[in-house]
Amino acid sequence: MSEKSTSDEETTEGTAHEEWVGMPEFVQPKQRPFSKITVRFETEEDLQEFAKLIGQKLTPKTRSIWHPHKPHRSGLVRRWIDES
Repeated sequence: MSEKSTSDEETTEGTAHEEWVGMPEFVQPKQRPFSKITVRFETEEDLQEFAKLIGQKLTPKTRSIWHPHKPHRSGLVRRWIDES
C-alpha cells in the first residue's frame, strides 16, 4: 500500500484531515478543589441525614461530590453540533 502525501489545499471533502486541520486548540485546565475532607458515616441513616443537610443525593457508592453541587459534565464534554 502506498500513502499519498497531501497538503492542506489538496484535502478532499469528508476526510478527517479536512475536518480537523485548522481547528483551534482546545485547552481546559484541570479543575482543582480548594480543599478536600473525608467524612465517615457509621450508618446509612447518618449518610442520608448528611445528604439532606447539604441538599445533595448521596449513596453508599458515592466517592466524591462538589459543594455546592456541580452537575456531572461527562455528557456535555463529548457533544458537538454540526451546523451544516
